[in-house]
Amino acid sequence: MHPITLTPTDVVLPASELVLNPDGSVYHLALRPEQLGDLVLVVGDQGRVERISRHFSAVEHKVQNREFVAHTGVYRGAHVTALSTGIGTDNIDIVLNELDALVNIDLETRRPRSQSRSLRIVRLGTCGALQEDIPVDTRIVSAFGVGTDNVLHYYAYENTSAESRLLNAFLQDTEWPDNLPLPYVAAGDAGLVELLGHGNHVGITLTAGGFYGPQGRQLRLVPSVDGLNERFSAFAHEGLRCSNFEMETSALYGLGGMMGHKVATMCTVVANRLRKEYSKDHHAAIDRMIEEALERLTA
Repeated sequence: MHPITLTPTDVVLPASELVLNPDGSVYHLALRPEQLGDLVLVVGDQGRVERISRHFSAVEHKVQNREFVAHTGVYRGAHVTALSTGIGTDNIDIVLNELDALVNIDLETRRPRSQSRSLRIVRLGTCGALQEDIPVDTRIVSAFGVGTDNVLHYYAYENTSAESRLLNAFLQDTEWPDNLPLPYVAAGDAGLVELLGHGNHVGITLTAGGFYGPQGRQLRLVPSVDGLNERFSAFAHEGLRCSNFEMETSALYGLGGMMGHKVATMCTVVANRLRKEYSKDHHAAIDRMIEEALERLTA
């Protein structure tokens, strides 16, 4: 996914658009540029930040504002930030724009920098598998994110040919219902997907706008489209299957790609939706994912 255009470097961003705190930090994340690592590990759960930073040889900075918790420190000589995003693509919209502002906007002059900087941003999350042969407690790396939310429709972008092929096939093969938002497709960074995907499952990730109805769960309320998950599980494209449901990857991939950052998602499978199974010890499985990701990303 690429931006159709970017804000020119001579534009001064007003205080109402680029909102900063009194100490010069970005509004929601409460971080200043010097407090951000080159590798950013994003997690939904605040508690997972400490599960990452406890592996650091030194923690240099900690901050919390609302649901956003950040620990920046050193792991094997690399400066790493562990950051909680909360749940959903709406929060990813906040996180990606503010991370990008920290490295690609001069916060004093309020102008975009002429030379852009690319971060590595990797989501370490949890998900529900959409394939019966993917066991709980294993890991899935997302080659593509298919957004069934609507965040990216508010940005001016164009798809790559691979993204367009996948989107067209997905709409046709799933007989996409007219009453649901039009999906969008964004690819992860190929190098990171290859690095993290070795020995793990690699597939197409569906990003939902909610946990219950948007993922086909039925409690008291009945989903508007019956059997949609079965259509997803049956879909395959150019050697990849629809592997899992989660709630952040499509916006991470779309916004990250447009901003020029290298992005990827690795998720621990805590539920298999077809087999109706849930992990008996997902915390231990998440810890294994964190350790593997840290080792591979700092090697």
